[in-house]
Amino acid sequence: MFIPDLPAPPTLASGALRIMPLGGLGEIGRNMTVFEYESRLLIVDCGVLFPEESHPGIDLILPDFEPILERINDVEAIVLTHGHEDHIGAVPYLLRHRSDIPIIGSGLTLAFIEAKLKEHRIKPYTLAVKDRSSEKIGPFELEFLAVNHSIPDAMAIAIKTPAGRVLHTGDFKMDQLPLDGRITDLASFARLGEEGVDILMVDSTNAEVPGFVPSEKEIIPVLERVFSRAKGRVIVASFASHVHRVQQIIDVAIAHNRKVAFVGRSMVRNMNVARDLGYLKIPGNTLISMDELSKLPDDRAVLICTGSQGEPMAVLSRIAHRNHDISVGDDDTIVLASSLIPGNENAVNRVINGLTVLGADVVHKGNALVHVSGHAAAGELRYVFNIVKPTYVMPIHGEWRHLKANALLAQSVGVPADHVLVAANGACVDLNADHAVISGAYSLREVYVDGTSVGSVDESLLKDRLILGEEGFISVYAAVDIAQQSVVVGPEIVDRGVGETSDTTKVEAEVAKALVEAMKDGIEDPHELSQKARKIVGKWVGTTHRRRPMIVPVVIGIKGGHE
Repeated sequence: MFIPDLPAPPTLASGALRIMPLGGLGEIGRNMTVFEYESRLLIVDCGVLFPEESHPGIDLILPDFEPILERINDVEAIVLTHGHEDHIGAVPYLLRHRSDIPIIGSGLTLAFIEAKLKEHRIKPYTLAVKDRSSEKIGPFELEFLAVNHSIPDAMAIAIKTPAGRVLHTGDFKMDQLPLDGRITDLASFARLGEEGVDILMVDSTNAEVPGFVPSEKEIIPVLERVFSRAKGRVIVASFASHVHRVQQIIDVAIAHNRKVAFVGRSMVRNMNVARDLGYLKIPGNTLISMDELSKLPDDRAVLICTGSQGEPMAVLSRIAHRNHDISVGDDDTIVLASSLIPGNENAVNRVINGLTVLGADVVHKGNALVHVSGHAAAGELRYVFNIVKPTYVMPIHGEWRHLKANALLAQSVGVPADHVLVAANGACVDLNADHAVISGAYSLREVYVDGTSVGSVDESLLKDRLILGEEGFISVYAAVDIAQQSVVVGPEIVDRGVGETSDTTKVEAEVAKALVEAMKDGIEDPHELSQKARKIVGKWVGTTHRRRPMIVPVVIGIKGGHE
């Protein structure tokens, strides 16, 4: 997003540190931040944004890499805070520009990205780091700190240069009873605060939510009740990276003498990785294949699949629309065990309604505590501000209302308003001699992945797709003899998706008359003649049907006349 009243960023002053977010500000997803010091670059996270209904046909939305492409050889490394798609999903697309950029992260995070890159036929250079470990990467001194999130092995990153220290929280919360016993390293946060943190870049997703986020363990009694009353199969939809949630489902399934099957390519891939690394505990004879599942009584079966966000091609959506080998009925229970990403409300509601029509009992966050957030609420954020005591606060990871709410939280605990840096994607924050300022901004574009195409779809094409989907299509065809100033074929009007159409004879005659008059006025260019036809048909369909479909006029000119 471009900030109109900011100029292009100046050349970075010697000895200064520049922070340039390319995604994640003003949106939930596409998280990516570039740090620059002495002409060297460090990238923290490189994720995707998932399309909404206003993006027909689009698979993913990437950060705009343009500001760094000419300097791709200056990149020291990509550091990943954790393994969620909105933080790692764009890595394969960045590595297309330079495949040997080192990737740094925790064990599980690297395992997830390596599995993803294997599908893209990229073998990465990786460096695994542990909690409280440090690495010197070019001019950047990095320290890695444990944070609790909805995926194991998430980390915050402290980045130190001679210009100052930045603490990037990544996605975090302060669950005091996490399933894996790995709590957010508040002791190290406090230690860094005592040493001095110039800029705290802090997760904003739940800044509007008062208090503290509930513990993951509070979900277990709810799952127990769901399983206890389930007469048939239990089908649970979750993010394919939510290892903790999957572990909870497996534990409850075992307690109720049920077998478990994973469904969906990404779910199978990620859970196999998590199990192989010891992050997912599955006792023998618990996990079975889909073939084995079909032989089990329904009241002994649990399926864990993708599709909690209503994604059209995910397993749960296909089940809801009767487009999958798995079908559901009156005795089945469906659990949507995840939060609702903003923008996905309609898609999720369609899935819930589709499953309900089929007779299933659908349990979701709206009617049961089957999910707790992985992001710190207001009380937790204030706690972090107080122990870190940063000179500047830069809210990240959130829509505009979340960024603003986080800014107000920082001010409520004493951070001066002019020391809270609310920036947009593309803006540059320069830190020099303990002073930080937004120095300028790059203009960024939306980069869409459409099948195998990356970046070739633009806003005008999306607009055309929306018009086609919502308003329909009308073609107008005619052939004219320019020398004789006559229409020799047509005009013929054909519509698709416009709805009930009236007799087109009258408007076709109007088009023919307009074409003849245009040719008599000296217009011979077929394109100009086509626009005459478009104008008449557009006025007709707007008046008659109150619609604005896509109109494609084709007028072929025949020059030379008859002998």
